[in-house]
Amino acid sequence: MVDVGDTAPDFTLPSDTAGDVTLSALRGRRVVLYFYPKDNTSGCTTQACDLRDASPTMEAADAVVLGVSPDSVASHARFRAKYGLNFVLLADEAHEVAEAYGVWKEKSLYGRKYMGIERSTFLIGPDGKVTHAWRKVSAQEHAKLVADALGA
Repeated sequence: MVDVGDTAPDFTLPSDTAGDVTLSALRGRRVVLYFYPKDNTSGCTTQACDLRDASPTMEAADAVVLGVSPDSVASHARFRAKYGLNFVLLADEAHEVAEAYGVWKEKSLYGRKYMGIERSTFLIGPDGKVTHAWRKVSAQEHAKLVADALGA
């Protein structure tokens, strides 16, 4: 499980913007790495749109926002276009990155158990170390928590 002070596990994932993104290539900038369960669901849409709306704050803090879910690149592209998202979405279809960050968890819905993403966010400093870690975040409060941590 990744925690504050740890070096963020590096990864390379396909993005919805026609290319791979490697975390270590973003060294020197702050990274808001957020994991969400599924494109086009109510909570995930609220979370993504709030981050979109907070983008001036993120940019002023020299932060890059990366959203990660197990959905496909094609699903991400549709989600991004539908809501005018101005940040990159990464496809972690094999949930390897989610597992590395400790956010691939057993969940329960109506008594049915299944594996999925625990809505979580990691703020990674320019040196590649995790400066903040939020787990089980509320979709409605997420952007404000991140903006506050960025000092905006």
